[in-house]
Amino acid sequence: MGSASKQSNKPGGKQDGLDRRARIAELRAAEQRRDRRNKIIASVAAGVLVIGAIATGTWLVMDQNQKKKDKETAANADIPGVKTFGELSRTHVKDKVTYPMTPPVGGDHNAIWSDCMAHVYDQPLENEHAVHSLEHGAVWVTYNGKATPDDLKILSDKVKKTPYSMMSPYPDEPGTITLNAWSTQLIVESASDPRVEEFFTKYVQGKQTQEPGASCTMGQM
Repeated sequence: MGSASKQSNKPGGKQDGLDRRARIAELRAAEQRRDRRNKIIASVAAGVLVIGAIATGTWLVMDQNQKKKDKETAANADIPGVKTFGELSRTHVKDKVTYPMTPPVGGDHNAIWSDCMAHVYDQPLENEHAVHSLEHGAVWVTYNGKATPDDLKILSDKVKKTPYSMMSPYPDEPGTITLNAWSTQLIVESASDPRVEEFFTKYVQGKQTQEPGASCTMGQM
C-alpha cells in the first residue's frame, strides 16, 4: 500500500512543477513588457524634452533677433520735432560756457560729467557737467514748472530703469519737457507723448554718441 501511495502522488507533483515554471515564465514576460514600455515612455519623454529645449532655444534666438531688428529700425526712424545742431566742439574747459541752445546739447564742457546712470536729480545740474554726459551717450530729461506731477512720475520712472539717462529741473527752458542728447533735442508738452519712448530708444547710447561706452558713473552735479 505504501508503494501504491507514492506512485499516485507523482503525476500531481510534475504538474505543479510545470505550473510554477509557466507562472514564472509569464511573470518574466510581463516584467519584460513593462521594461519595454518604460523604455519607450522614457525615450518619448526625453524626445519631448529635447524638442522643447530646441523650440525654446529657437524662440529665444528669434526673439533676440527681432528685438535687435526693432532697435535698428527705431534707430533709423525719424522722430517728428527733433532738432539737430550739427558738429559741436568737445573741448574740456574750466570756465562757464555760453551755449547757443537751452538746455545745451553739446559744445565745450567740463572734464567731469554728471552721473547719468539712471539718475533723477531734484536740483538743476551744471550745464558743463551735463553736456559731458551727453557726450557719453546719455539722454538728459529736463522740465520747467509747467510739468505736472503725473509727467514727473512717468519721466522719473523711465529714467530710473534706463542706464545712460538722467533727469533734472531746468526752470528757464522754453518747453515744458525737453529731451536732450548730444547735438539733438526734442520739446514735448506731456510725458505721455509717444515720442518720449521713441527718443529714449533711438538716442540712449545712440549713433550720436561721441564716446560710446564711456562711464556714466562717478560724476557730479
